[in-house]
Amino acid sequence: MTGPLWTISNALSVLRILLTPPVALLLLRRDPKEQVMLALLVFVVILTDLFDGHIARRLHQVTDIGRIIDPLADKIAVGTVAVVLVVQGRIPAWFVVMTLARDILIFVGGIYIKQKKGIVLQSRMIGKLAVTALAAFLGVSMMETSEVAGLRSVLLYLSAGMMAISFAVYARRFMEIIGGKSIEVS
Repeated sequence: MTGPLWTISNALSVLRILLTPPVALLLLRRDPKEQVMLALLVFVVILTDLFDGHIARRLHQVTDIGRIIDPLADKIAVGTVAVVLVVQGRIPAWFVVMTLARDILIFVGGIYIKQKKGIVLQSRMIGKLAVTALAAFLGVSMMETSEVAGLRSVLLYLSAGMMAISFAVYARRFMEIIGGKSIEVS
């Protein structure tokens, strides 16, 4: 691994991981009085995800550990919220299975490439767009009002489609790197 372990952006990624359990607990309680706190925690989680990569690049603190912990923090936060929402019956189980399978395969593929080629892959824009659509779907699904049912349906299929497309892009990239057709610099 190159670069320092503790940078501002890595600390923000760790913060996202640490904020995941309180968000899950508030979701599980379904207490209307705590919905403001839940919204605030989710907002903080989203903000740290938006800024950590930007901060790392601006301060020249891009590290291999940051390239790993940032998407891992996303996967932990999104996976936890998605599982809670499926347990509560707010989102379909097939969607969560698809999302978690995609994330696990991409993560394992990234580790394999690191071990075989010594490359730590960076996220692609399509992956970031897919996660943004997923976050929007999960955010709307947290709301328990009938007014957002149509939007929830649109976001469900939009995020599922984006996840499938991004997985295809990552799978192609994996095959090109393993086959020696693509050289990426870590």
